[in-house]
Amino acid sequence: MAAPGSSAEMPFLDHLEELRWRILWSLLALVIGVVAAFIALQQFDIFKFLEGPILPYLGGNKLKYTHPADPFSVLISASFTIGIVVALPVILYQAWAFLAPALYANEKKVVIPVIFGAILLFVAGVSLSFYVVLPKTIGWLMALASNTDALEPMITYRDYFSFAVNMSLAFGLCFELPIVILLLAFLGLVTPEFLRRYRRHAGVLCIAAGALLSPGDLIWTTVLLAVPLYLLYEVSVLLTMLVFRRRRRREAQLAAEAAEESARTERSEPRRLDTEPWEQDERSGVWGGS
Repeated sequence: MAAPGSSAEMPFLDHLEELRWRILWSLLALVIGVVAAFIALQQFDIFKFLEGPILPYLGGNKLKYTHPADPFSVLISASFTIGIVVALPVILYQAWAFLAPALYANEKKVVIPVIFGAILLFVAGVSLSFYVVLPKTIGWLMALASNTDALEPMITYRDYFSFAVNMSLAFGLCFELPIVILLLAFLGLVTPEFLRRYRRHAGVLCIAAGALLSPGDLIWTTVLLAVPLYLLYEVSVLLTMLVFRRRRRREAQLAAEAAEESARTERSEPRRLDTEPWEQDERSGVWGGS
């Protein structure tokens, strides 16, 4: 793409070429992140760390695996998950570098904070799920099965890992709600008035999301997701108000500058008459042409 501030535009094929290189750099960062995560995970007992939320409910037993390749599959899956998180800043930077020439100066100032905010919110959602919601959910589910002597738990590591990762990713994605709403506000698709008008609907949707994404005790797991989601919604309302205030101030400033420029132009131009006095019609009684 053209350099920021330049008036020249790149041809369409040049845009495709730059996009191709941006994608290649992103894929390279992803591969490096996955390989680095795979090497790092072998240096310490990743399985011991991942079984932390369920360990108190195993009664001294261990997680089982039913296939010789299950530990390797879990290791590969964990490497990909961590590799994506590690490569995410590079991927977001490549996307920003490709789109930056098409953005205004005030929009460029917002991009970097939004990227870091998205990463922090994702990490916060995953941490809340892994350290708070997941242990409570597992405890409720295990207690439900312990009420009868007809069942004996035999939890495999692969099933537990899939369950834990899916829930953690769901929490991480849900915590991106302010970023999504902020993007919609920048595009002009939502307004603070719209968000305030549908507060009750947002509360109902947060409760529904908590019930669907966090299986288990409705009193604990649903509340632990619904309450942060609604608080993030309120934060989104405040951010949207700031966005629209800044936009209105900028529009008012541009309008004032345009009006001042127009007035300056009018003052600089001499006043002209349509016709000279001696060229007026004789019926005016002032001057007449020969």
